[in-house]
Amino acid sequence: MTVIKVNRPHDQSLIQEVPEMDAEILENILSKASRLFLNPERWLPAYERIEILERAAQIMTGQIDKLTKNAAEEGGKPYHDSKVEVLRAVNGVKLAVEHIAQIKGEQIPMGHTRTSSQRLAFTMREPIGVVASVSAFNHPLNLIIHQTVPAIAVGSPVIIKPAKATPLSCFAFMDILKEAGLPDGWCTAFIGATELTEKLVTDSRINYLSFIGSAKVGWYLRSKLSPGTRCALEHGGAAPVIVEPDADLDEMLPGLLKGGFYHAGQVCVSVQRVFVHDKICDEVAQRLAAMAKELIVGDPLDEKTEVGPLIEPGEVDRVEQWVNEAVEKGAVLLCGGQRLSNFYYAPTVLLNPPEDTKISNYEVFGPVVCLFSYADRNKAIEQANSLPYAFQASAFTSNLDASLEIVKKLNATAVMVNDHTAFRVDWMPFGGRDESGIGMGGIPYSMEEMTRTKMMVIKNKYL
Repeated sequence: MTVIKVNRPHDQSLIQEVPEMDAEILENILSKASRLFLNPERWLPAYERIEILERAAQIMTGQIDKLTKNAAEEGGKPYHDSKVEVLRAVNGVKLAVEHIAQIKGEQIPMGHTRTSSQRLAFTMREPIGVVASVSAFNHPLNLIIHQTVPAIAVGSPVIIKPAKATPLSCFAFMDILKEAGLPDGWCTAFIGATELTEKLVTDSRINYLSFIGSAKVGWYLRSKLSPGTRCALEHGGAAPVIVEPDADLDEMLPGLLKGGFYHAGQVCVSVQRVFVHDKICDEVAQRLAAMAKELIVGDPLDEKTEVGPLIEPGEVDRVEQWVNEAVEKGAVLLCGGQRLSNFYYAPTVLLNPPEDTKISNYEVFGPVVCLFSYADRNKAIEQANSLPYAFQASAFTSNLDASLEIVKKLNATAVMVNDHTAFRVDWMPFGGRDESGIGMGGIPYSMEEMTRTKMMVIKNKYL
């Protein structure tokens, strides 16, 4: 039997071995989910879904510390930030419960023409069908919530494939759902070989794909989907920030620090490219670098830790290569720029890395923030928009006109004004455009995407 070794990113010590599932198990999971959906008499009524998810939230609330330690240990996110993630996950379940009552259709006007007279028409929302969700490592519990709970809430069976590096939080949530009373087959975890994940996603019985991960894999899977399968793909970005000379630096810098180095930069909307007006660029650069030097790097289970490890040693190698390339080509290294071990890379701030470097063109997904000086705001925006990624961005300014202009001109799905790019709450729309993805996440938005419209038209002489 093949097993998957789940290791601590802190030192790559073994946490647990997980049996890898085979093609027979996958077929049983798919068949069960498909049978549930194809028999409307077995669909879970709304009140049952509400009761099950309310119980799940209660169980999770009683396991906050356990879930936090699980997430921090397998994912490497510091304990404090992992606890915030777990609390968000609980709130995500509650949000889904609240929005079940908002699943509704509308009346379609009739009688406006002779041929439409004596008719009453209205739409209703039905579950879309079997959902396949492929998740990422960087939020091992909250991403699972976002990719399973909306499906459960609308009544769609869901098969979740967690990241191989962080499956334990997913399995813990499966146990919670079972304890909460979710019947067998409505939410099932699958973890197997890469080719079996592709088989799951591209199976004709899958009606909806929720994918969080690399653009290369996401767009490839989309090209292989069965006809009619809808999808939401959430890939990474290279989040740009525009800083005007009138920005409140005392308010801004702690946010940039958190947005850039939260989870060692392993966040799809992490602060990466900061365009700073040349009047204040030196001050911003020196102050941000000084703050980054003071960050506490270490074991994610230590409650004092602010920056944890990268998910695996190969990522430390890659970040080191990208930073070295930038410095060799002329970037000014303000702090960091070195591996601390095979598992950790120092929080790094670079000034003006050349445009032809990897770190200026791709998502770094590591603890590196790049500053670029500018004199012309429009040229800074043009540079910010020059990459094929478009996710979240931000602008720092005290000028209302400037903020509105920047929001209008930046190519992004969301622009934060006087806040960092990684801001998110779970009831807001969240997703990328262009190469950064398609479709929209966020609990209520995923619930909407995981339903489809059916219309009823009644003809009656009394209408």
